[in-house]
Amino acid sequence: MPLLNLGILAHVDAGKTSLTERLLHTAGVIDEIGSVDAGSTRTDTLALERQRGITIKSAVVSFPVDDVTVNLIDTPGHPDFIAEVERVLGVLDGAVLVVSAVEGVQAQTRVLMRTLHRLRIPTLVFVNKIDRRGARYEDVLRAISQRLTAAVVPMGSATGLGTRAARFTPGLGPAALDVLADHDDDLLKAYVEDTVSPDLLRASLTARTRQALVHPVYAGSAITGAGMPALLDGIKELLPAADGDPDGPVSGTVFKVERGPAGEKIAYARIFSGTLRIRDRVPCGDPGREGRITAISVFDHGTDVRSDAVPTGRIARLWGLADIRIGDSIGEPRRPYGRLFAPPTLETVVVPGPAADRRALHLALTQLAEQDPLIGLRHDEVRQETSVSLYGEVQKEVVQATLADEYGLDVGFRETTPLCIERPVGTGAAVEFNKRDPNPFLATVGLRVDPAPTGSGTEFRLEVELGSMPYAFFKAVEDTVRETLAQGMHGWQVTDCTVTMTHCGYSPRQSHAHQGFDKSMSSTGADFRGLTPLVLIEALRRADTRVHEPMHRFRLEAPADTLGALLPVLAGLRAVPRTTESRGADCVLEGTVPAVHVHALEKQLPGLTRGEGELESAFDHYAPIAHGTVPERPRTDHNPFNRKEYLLNVTRRVGS
Repeated sequence: MPLLNLGILAHVDAGKTSLTERLLHTAGVIDEIGSVDAGSTRTDTLALERQRGITIKSAVVSFPVDDVTVNLIDTPGHPDFIAEVERVLGVLDGAVLVVSAVEGVQAQTRVLMRTLHRLRIPTLVFVNKIDRRGARYEDVLRAISQRLTAAVVPMGSATGLGTRAARFTPGLGPAALDVLADHDDDLLKAYVEDTVSPDLLRASLTARTRQALVHPVYAGSAITGAGMPALLDGIKELLPAADGDPDGPVSGTVFKVERGPAGEKIAYARIFSGTLRIRDRVPCGDPGREGRITAISVFDHGTDVRSDAVPTGRIARLWGLADIRIGDSIGEPRRPYGRLFAPPTLETVVVPGPAADRRALHLALTQLAEQDPLIGLRHDEVRQETSVSLYGEVQKEVVQATLADEYGLDVGFRETTPLCIERPVGTGAAVEFNKRDPNPFLATVGLRVDPAPTGSGTEFRLEVELGSMPYAFFKAVEDTVRETLAQGMHGWQVTDCTVTMTHCGYSPRQSHAHQGFDKSMSSTGADFRGLTPLVLIEALRRADTRVHEPMHRFRLEAPADTLGALLPVLAGLRAVPRTTESRGADCVLEGTVPAVHVHALEKQLPGLTRGEGELESAFDHYAPIAHGTVPERPRTDHNPFNRKEYLLNVTRRVGS
């Protein structure tokens, strides 16, 4: 039976989860449609999702469309949970992008469509809520064409907009031929020769949709069921089925990890090749790591059922992989997509309540980070504090509620601060030699730090012969360099730099006659790991670094007569409008704003624009902090900037 792994994506409140319920009902999997408001939907299973009426974690549910089995993945729409969407995209065969007929194209809609284009994922567009007061169809079609993609093919017409009698009537209009001919030479030739047949037009639509060159647009209502038969036909006929060699080597990708009732890890994986069976031992994650499958369940008719095997193309829940992490490969590794969305740009310190157990809190946060790798944890042993990196304030509220509901831990948070970076200003070099004061380590390390192009990250190079000392010592230096760069002169991650090893040296293995290895006279990896931070920090000090804060680009559309109230507020938030454009009674501002002030702008916008303002923002770049006090981040290491303190902590010696 053909399989299709389908993602439902949208801006928050466009109706993704309601659409999932309606599709399940139309396919005959459920008898009664769940309600987001009542907290009775199939895919919003977390208590917090039911309380807030938003999707926080991706969820999988299966239903048949004639002879096709669809594994549908419902994803979060709120931008604070974009990491969940990022992981799902890598396992999809196709997608449905939901757009509200009332609100139209929104901020997150554009972010999602850009990513679907980049990954060339075949995508249908569904204009939902045509039964709602204020619903528009032709206007939304124009907005989709202008702001998402020009390659849209309307699949019918909508009537009775804004009423419970709203309907969607399928049918390809003249616009379909114009759009498809731009992407199909054979169809263009037939068009010129006036030999276009309905079958040729339909075949071209199917082929170009599966190539992600055009995007059919449907409309309807998840609440009334209008347009559902047409959408289901489109899912079945226009989106490509899963492929893969069932007899090939096992290869899969983990896109979600959760914990079972006994605390065991359960991995959600898409199998791209081969067949995975119970009791199979398979490579997973880092090279050399293996796991043994102890149980499997696959999705079928709205639920998941136990199985002895999972074939290629399917999504399964897997037990037995104790060390598995999100993003790991199972079996033969697949080429990863890499980072699709911007990393978190905010950070906050978790403050335990009076009765909270700090050890239990640390364990709970570690488990949450396992389920969401973009929740970066940073533990400060000296201050006994844990910081988490976040996308926004809603995510912070969800972490707080999850700790309370699932772990019984009462916590608060300090004020959210921007997650800055440091970049070298110039070039700096330093060296310390083996057996020369004040170096107490049996190692010679020389390092030079140079600035590198923006966005290049960090690179480690050698200007010494690779055979001049054991490879393990070079590896110890490189690993320690990368670890030390996590905290620069002001405590922030140092990036966009090249670190070159300019000097090296060691004491060869020493032993007395008839005795074993004499550690006090021989270099070990610990010597290089101990000395490298001192040398690197001195090189950084000479190069100097500058702190950069995360900046978002924004697009703000509001009534033109509210511009006078908007501009002072934008200035107070350090937002810089770059362009201003008039569109009838509205104006559009585009510019940049510090990431830390985006939430404040979102909160103030409705009051400043009579509720008519629309804001979209996304991370754009890091900019040097050119005003006020440079933010400092408390260090969590042994502080190599203070040599005496560092040596006392690392070696209990301070040298000569």
